[in-house]
Amino acid sequence: MSQNKDTPGLILIVEDNRNISEMVGEYLENRGFEVDYAVDGLDGYRLATENNYDVIVLDLMLPRMGGIEVCKHLRNEARKSTPILMLTARDTLDDKLTGLGSGADDYLSKPFAIQELEARLRALIRRERRQVGSEVLKVADLILDPVSLRVTRGNTELQLSPIGLKLLTILMRESPRVVSRQEIEREIWGNGLPDSDTLRSHLYNLRKVIDKPYERPLLHTVQSAGYRIADIGQPVGA
Repeated sequence: MSQNKDTPGLILIVEDNRNISEMVGEYLENRGFEVDYAVDGLDGYRLATENNYDVIVLDLMLPRMGGIEVCKHLRNEARKSTPILMLTARDTLDDKLTGLGSGADDYLSKPFAIQELEARLRALIRRERRQVGSEVLKVADLILDPVSLRVTRGNTELQLSPIGLKLLTILMRESPRVVSRQEIEREIWGNGLPDSDTLRSHLYNLRKVIDKPYERPLLHTVQSAGYRIADIGQPVGA
């Protein structure tokens, strides 16, 4: 399906419960969205790779290919950056972190208010359009192309996890401004905030990839303020 420029967005709903998918789809269409449907993970993955959606609403428990697997394949194999809002009947922190760690952008537990779903979809669309519309991000010799999702430093291509890529995008987009922990957590995890060690672990892994092999560090922790990407560090060991 091709998107009409006057619509607020093109949404793919991947949900095997037809009552839920039809209820959500009808509501969104009445609100001006265009909607495609898939009833299992394999068809959802195919549609998501063949079309350019604004957001994918992805159920966790799906036949033929589960939501986590669909998410991982879209991020790691198809290299699709389409925002993904995951739906699930599960509501534990571990389940949320598993979904978000696989590359999902937001998480909504069933049962949910349809108005909240719409609000989250609109927020994801606004954020994605702001990022896609931006130019290639560059700090010193670190370069991030938000369209191709390619990250390089010097002449070396860097491999980042989905969360690491989101972290880097936020920090490079705001560079050299210091970004607070709360801002980062809100943009990556929405209302499904992680425990206190989760962000720290992702930042540690990001620093290992973009800084450890190089002479000058670019990722800086600003005590009691947050984090920033900037070319202000001294050579390691100096």
